Amino acid sequence: MSIKQDLNKIRADLIERRNELNEHLYKLSTEKISDDQVQDPGDQALTSTMENLRSSLQDTELEEFKRIQQALQKIDDGTYGICIDCGSDISEKRLKSYPNAARCLVCQEAFEDKR
Repeated sequence: MSIKQDLNKIRADLIERRNELNEHLYKLSTEKISDDQVQDPGDQALTSTMENLRSSLQDTELEEFKRIQQALQKIDDGTYGICIDCGSDISEKRLKSYPNAARCLVCQEAFEDKR
């Protein structure tokens, strides 16, 4: 497969995943966790926990959505597959398993160690 075919497949996969995330984020933002009835303390605690879980899931999915948007932009401007920290090429193996990777493995590990 040529580089252009690879990029076209990666683009299609990224767009498909972006659309899935967009749909799921919309559902998460519009679904009600509980009805408006008065709840006992146990139900209130459960509702609060569910809201926290939903918020955490939304944050995680929104971050992935943003990384996908950035990857698509990099494909468009010809910088896809180049590490944002060191400027080296990101390995093909890494890009195949994680197509929205912005860093090579070495820089990603260093980035995570700093967090």
